[in-house]
Amino acid sequence: MNKQNILDALANAVVEMDEEGAQAAAKEAVAARIEAYEAITAGLVKGMNVVGDKYEEQEYFIPEVLLCSDAMIAGLDILKPHLSQDYNQDAEKVVIGVVQGDTHDIGKNLVKIMLEAAGFEVYDLGRNVPLQAFVDKAEEVGATVVAMATLMTTTMEGMATVVEELEKRGIRDKVTVMIGGGPISQAFADEIRADLYAADANVAVRQLKGRKEAVA
Repeated sequence: MNKQNILDALANAVVEMDEEGAQAAAKEAVAARIEAYEAITAGLVKGMNVVGDKYEEQEYFIPEVLLCSDAMIAGLDILKPHLSQDYNQDAEKVVIGVVQGDTHDIGKNLVKIMLEAAGFEVYDLGRNVPLQAFVDKAEEVGATVVAMATLMTTTMEGMATVVEELEKRGIRDKVTVMIGGGPISQAFADEIRADLYAADANVAVRQLKGRKEAVA
């Protein structure tokens, strides 16, 4: 296969939820000496962007997106060892997690996958995350984004606590706070002084990319 065929095969494997196909195409890319970063961005990520469009158009739903992401990760595992060390040195750092008291993480996982596909460096704290941990990690890695999710009304106020802690530590003006999840709304985001509200994973990525481009 020529270079374009291999890149197309990577993208198609992701869209078609084909883990074995993604692995085979990734191995072809390595054998053909295609630069790993290009194979990822012009192959796997291109496919994940198509998946995002299908999700937005309600052609794909969460189960399909997760299977597509499994295929992307299968290809990434083969390509990542071949990346140059500085390939992502300018990537914006995002700390993400589900706030303390909530263990629902499918939505958060989708946002993480889509952000990584878009070139962000993501630090995933998981679910039921102690509120201080968001701020601790943001300080530790120099993150410019803190993204929080919850599906429970009883844990929403924890997001406000994180915003207040960022203010107390004097780093609020350096961090974009994004929130989302079932009970979250733009009105609640305004109330707790979060910067962005995202209704779903695609919106989250679009808003952060748009904000990044505006700053640049």
